[in-house]
Amino acid sequence: MRNGNDVQHLTKFRHNPRYLSQVSFDLDYVEPSTDIRAVVASSDWVILAVPAAFVQQALADLPEDAFSGKVVASAIKGMIPKENVLITDYVKSRYGVEDENLLVIAGPCHAEEVALEKQSYLTIGSHNLATADRFCELLRNRYVKANPLDDLDGIEYCAVMKNIIALACGIARGQNYGDNFQAVLVSNAMFEIERFLDAIMPLHRALTGSAYLGDLLVTAYSQFSRNRTFGNMIGRGYTVKSAQVEMNMVAEGYYAVQSIYELNKKLKVDMPITRAVYHILYERISPAVEFEILKDKFK
Repeated sequence: MRNGNDVQHLTKFRHNPRYLSQVSFDLDYVEPSTDIRAVVASSDWVILAVPAAFVQQALADLPEDAFSGKVVASAIKGMIPKENVLITDYVKSRYGVEDENLLVIAGPCHAEEVALEKQSYLTIGSHNLATADRFCELLRNRYVKANPLDDLDGIEYCAVMKNIIALACGIARGQNYGDNFQAVLVSNAMFEIERFLDAIMPLHRALTGSAYLGDLLVTAYSQFSRNRTFGNMIGRGYTVKSAQVEMNMVAEGYYAVQSIYELNKKLKVDMPITRAVYHILYERISPAVEFEILKDKFK
């Protein structure tokens, strides 16, 4: 944890004062700390779960060999801003983590529902299915199922893309588009994601699977989706800054759309939804104007 006061609060009251504060932690199993070096050094499995824009800052105090011999799992659904690289690629290049020790935690799964002990499903992406399966065993309980999949890169890129689509869904709702339009938006989004994945990381994938379509659907439709909420505010006329201040949480799609847009300058994939969201957030073009253009492109 970054804040020492939060550590003291959690230790005393067994609750995180900032996030999911209704959850009671069993301190026989959880030891909060602000010392990231000590936490990583004492761990065999490390889960990264900070917003992508702050990964470099969060890990800055770690030496280059900090993850040596450890398995690192990313639960981050974004990319390193400006560098435009996936989190696993950054960890591999910066800290020398081998491919076989890298994992990606994918959904469809919102933390809020896990906290409520609602039936949830996780997909663990890895180049090493044996390692992924061991990690799945650590996560499984009566209301969480976890399954391994050997498409780490595809899962990670799809997780980045689905946040952009969720922004678009939120903007559409804020512009008073209905369920009919959103259904067409999400359907077209799957084709956009497929085109992008085929261009950047070609592989035969069943994109109707939970790790792809399922993750997109829960982010696009759920009341818990930060990206959908952020997009809805933009659609209703909020500026980016005012929406960020009011939410007090990070919508990964805001940073992700810039990274994907920049990557696509070389790939030249037809990505009208990504382009529209980028224009709205970074070039301040009216959502009404951009969605009029999208309406004519959808089928």
